[in-house]
Amino acid sequence: MNEPTGLLQTLLGAFPVSRIRRNHGLEHATLHILSKKYPKTSLAGHSDMGGFWILGDVETSDLKAAVDEALTRMRNGEEELAVHPNCGTNFVTAGTLAGVAASLAMLGVGRRLRDRLERVPLAASLATIALMVAQPMGMMIQARVTTSGVPLSLRVVDVIPSMRGRIRAHRVVTEG
Repeated sequence: MNEPTGLLQTLLGAFPVSRIRRNHGLEHATLHILSKKYPKTSLAGHSDMGGFWILGDVETSDLKAAVDEALTRMRNGEEELAVHPNCGTNFVTAGTLAGVAASLAMLGVGRRLRDRLERVPLAASLATIALMVAQPMGMMIQARVTTSGVPLSLRVVDVIPSMRGRIRAHRVVTEG
C-alpha cells in the first residue's frame, strides 16, 4: 500500500496515531480470517491505542488463532488484510460526501417548499454520484490513513473474553 508523504506521514507515524493505525489494521486482518471460519456470524471491531475489541459470537481459542495468523500474514507482506470493506472509515466517507453533495444541490434554492422539492432529484443524483466515488475513496483512506498493514513491533499480550450487555466480546491487548 502506498503510504502518505510529508506532514501527513509525520503525523500518522507519531506514536499514539501509529499504534492505533496498526491495531486497526490487525483488527481488520483478524476479522478477515474470522469471517472465513464464521461466515454467518455478525462480527464487528473497534480499535484504540491499547488494542482492539472483537464483538461477536466466536470462541476465544479461534480468536487467538485468528489474531496470530493475521499478525504472521501481515508480517509476511499481506498488508492488504488491513483494509476491510465494512470499516467505519468507508461509512464516514460515504456519509460525508453524500451530505456535502446534497447540500450543494440546495445552494441558492428559494424559500418556498416547492423550490426545495424541485431540487430533490438533483440532490439525490449528486448524492448517488458521491456514494459511487466514496466506495474506492473510503478504501484508499483506510489504506493510507486510518489503518496500517505494517505491524512493526506490534505484539499481542492477551485476549480477554467478556460480555458487553448480551453481546459476546473479546479484548485483544497489544504492545509495541
